[in-house]
Amino acid sequence: MIAVKTLLFTILVPGTVTVLVPYLLLTSGFQLFPVEIGALRVLGLPPILMGVVTYLWCAWDFTFTGRGTPAPIDPPKQLVVKGLYRYVRNPMYVGITLILLGETLLFEAAVLFLYAGFLLVCAHLFIVYYEEPTLRRLFGASYESYCKSVSRWIPRLP
Repeated sequence: MIAVKTLLFTILVPGTVTVLVPYLLLTSGFQLFPVEIGALRVLGLPPILMGVVTYLWCAWDFTFTGRGTPAPIDPPKQLVVKGLYRYVRNPMYVGITLILLGETLLFEAAVLFLYAGFLLVCAHLFIVYYEEPTLRRLFGASYESYCKSVSRWIPRLP
């Protein structure tokens, strides 16, 4: 059942953020300034793939290690500190950002770059003012210890 909830959340939230909204932005005709990189646009594919793999790996760990979902209303019951969470505290957000930056290149759309930046600022504020206080309350000293050894945004070896 948890896996189904994770799948539904993934379709609704990351799917909307990385597929529906970019599609709407790209088809709206709104263009900030033209960006043409020609054949180099295929350089957007690796970050998209890395972002998708990152998100799915983390969703798997949330579901099967943490026994919860990525949704704030149904979070993991156990603190997840394995997999990509050993290197950075917010790999799902990093993955989503990689997808959007890859789409920026692939579709030669500066508006997606600005959208990615806007979402990153929103994610940072959500993390600082909601997620981290909630995790401190739920997991106490183990989360504090984790925060001291793992960076919020910049991946590093544990």
